[in-house]
Amino acid sequence: MAAISSLRVVRPQIDLTSATSSSPYAGSVGEKAFFRIHSRKQLLGAAAADAVEKACPAAANGIARAAVSSSRIAKGAPKSCAKSNKPELLVTRDEGLELYEDMVLGRSFEDMCAQMYYRGKMFGFVHLYNGQEAVSTGFIKLLKKGDYVTSTYRDHVHALSKGVPARQVMAELFGKTTGCCRGQGGSMHMFSAEHGLLGGFAFIGEGIPVAVGAAFSSKYKREVLKEEGDMPVSIAFFGDGTANNGQFFECLNMAQLWKLPVIFVVENNLWAIGMSHFRSTSDPEIWKKGPAFGMASAHVDGMDVLKVREVAREAVERARRGDGPTLIECETYRFRGHSLADPDELREPAEKAHYAARDPIVALKKYLLENEIATEAELKTIEKKIDEVVEDAVEFADASPLPERSQLLENVFADPKGFGIGPDGRYRCEDPGFTAGTAQV
Repeated sequence: MAAISSLRVVRPQIDLTSATSSSPYAGSVGEKAFFRIHSRKQLLGAAAADAVEKACPAAANGIARAAVSSSRIAKGAPKSCAKSNKPELLVTRDEGLELYEDMVLGRSFEDMCAQMYYRGKMFGFVHLYNGQEAVSTGFIKLLKKGDYVTSTYRDHVHALSKGVPARQVMAELFGKTTGCCRGQGGSMHMFSAEHGLLGGFAFIGEGIPVAVGAAFSSKYKREVLKEEGDMPVSIAFFGDGTANNGQFFECLNMAQLWKLPVIFVVENNLWAIGMSHFRSTSDPEIWKKGPAFGMASAHVDGMDVLKVREVAREAVERARRGDGPTLIECETYRFRGHSLADPDELREPAEKAHYAARDPIVALKKYLLENEIATEAELKTIEKKIDEVVEDAVEFADASPLPERSQLLENVFADPKGFGIGPDGRYRCEDPGFTAGTAQV
């Protein structure tokens, strides 16, 4: 325990000069534009879209800004091309600090997970999210508590962004009863009904139908049961490899057919385990798959949280007001291997260095400082706070108890009279002879 409590979060020195606004995807599909709306008339409405085209072709093509707000365009499109000595701030002070804190929490938490994994505190596969923080933060921090999120096996940071306490997430990784799934989910199966996290899923694409089902429930309650209030929105996060799977296309069709309040977010980190996205997909521009179903679709720089946030806001608003789903491709990059068991020898060092120079946390910090939204001292205070949160989570998880053997078959069978319950009404695994021969495992 002493060795655990003495750990400190290892934070690399940040060189603000390494952040750049130029395209990080030279030679890839992202070189064409950071943000592209295929179905602009669906996103903005025909009148607003036409106004953008006439007033500012650059903005209409998605080059001038990361995203376009329908309300701003509809009310004053000609002003969008006007020159100004002072750039318009993309976030308020409170928003900027919230985004920075959430992204630093995700990065620091994952760095600590790596330490704990290699020290034998975690078992199985652990997939880290380093480098992709702008996507999770950009989308989830716009959601309300009643909104839903489904994730993948790379789900720790999604859970943190959705509000699951760091203590519960770390304890789940340690397999302890104080975890968000009482130690039964582990790294790849984070779940919290309280926070609207409908699960991390080990097999690719599994979370997409769950998100669509949650979105159907939201619309059914609104239109059939006449429930009032804001309609809950669902977001399905998944990787580029999933975009070639059948359930992805089936769910796009169903969501568009019924105009469900769901957002499909492709975290395209360019690699499906060890397979390059460009070698496995006939058309690597995933966002183009949406228009085949008449769905509004967009492409955004997933290394820039402010650009992600802009397109996310439009998609969330569309879904909540009942205008249907959106497919958004976020081109991003994972800084570590596929999992902590992956030696990461397939990707070229130059490629990894190229994306490391575009660290999304560095870019946000640079923006906050240059625009005088926050001071260096304030950001350091946030970093210190997060270090303490992560260290506390480790100590809490390490001191928490392991599950009792009687918990073995809980949540396995839906029928309480099923295989897990004996004739006397007690769990079969409570019988010492039930697991005879397995105690050494």
